Amino acid sequence: MSSQRIATTSALTAIAPAVWGSTYLVTTEFLPADRPLLASTMRALPAGLILLLVTRTLPRGIWWWRAVVLGVLNIGAFFYFLFLAAYHLPGGVAALVMSIQPMIVLLLGSLLLKDKVQPVHIVSCVLGAVGVALLVLEPHAGLDGVGIAAGLLGALSMASGIVLTKRWGRPDDVSLLTFTGWQLTVGGLVLVPFTLAREGIPGSLSWSNIGGFLYLGGIGALLAYALWFRGLSRLPALAASFLSFASPLCATVLGYLFLGQTLRPLQFVGAAAVVAAVVVAQPRNRNHHHTKAPAPAPPTPPARAASRL
Repeated sequence: MSSQRIATTSALTAIAPAVWGSTYLVTTEFLPADRPLLASTMRALPAGLILLLVTRTLPRGIWWWRAVVLGVLNIGAFFYFLFLAAYHLPGGVAALVMSIQPMIVLLLGSLLLKDKVQPVHIVSCVLGAVGVALLVLEPHAGLDGVGIAAGLLGALSMASGIVLTKRWGRPDDVSLLTFTGWQLTVGGLVLVPFTLAREGIPGSLSWSNIGGFLYLGGIGALLAYALWFRGLSRLPALAASFLSFASPLCATVLGYLFLGQTLRPLQFVGAAAVVAAVVVAQPRNRNHHHTKAPAPAPPTPPARAASRL
């Protein structure tokens, strides 16, 4: 893959975590209070069922249990822990806790994908974590044990999903939308019984609640995950995981634009460090400098040329 195509793929993939960064704002401003299971189910299941109705393709063979595992890790468990952290922590603190995810990918990738850990990867992890801390951590940020645990488990779930998605790929005859639909549907169905048992169905929903659910299901799940799984199929697992730093960056910008939050000088330093970590971690095209022009075809021997006359 050329350097230009790598940059384009990375930019498109980064749209997904940037959209996920809006989850904190949407959760606190538009969704019903204290309903992380309902929010997770409504984000995953409708979008997954729509994709299944459009593609009309179910898993076959080994892909039944693989779709279940990936659906739980990438969607069901991750969504629940994400919303639980968003309800219990300020958005910036939740994003900071979940920024440990690339470090988990680094470890799991070395074990399951046999990826070689390079010094530049460690530097990127440290640089990114420091950048997120400067970007989102306020002097009087509230800390909550449940929120911290949820953020860490969410990071572990997403990191495991990234590595296993990269390890297994997707079936050759299955489209990206079908693959996304499987996981969204599985994740949503797994959440349904827990939602009904723990939170139930709200008696009424406001128009802002409905708008929030539509945004999270359509943009935050259907569109974002299609772009995310496309990127995972084309980028190394670790390079893709670093793109998740776009989430706290977007959360900070949205807080400034819509919640009246101020930006301190250190936050600009943090933003620069986050961008630097992402750029450093992206793959490089090492072959474009060594590409040789094809050798010219050898001339036809005279004797063989004469025999054709």
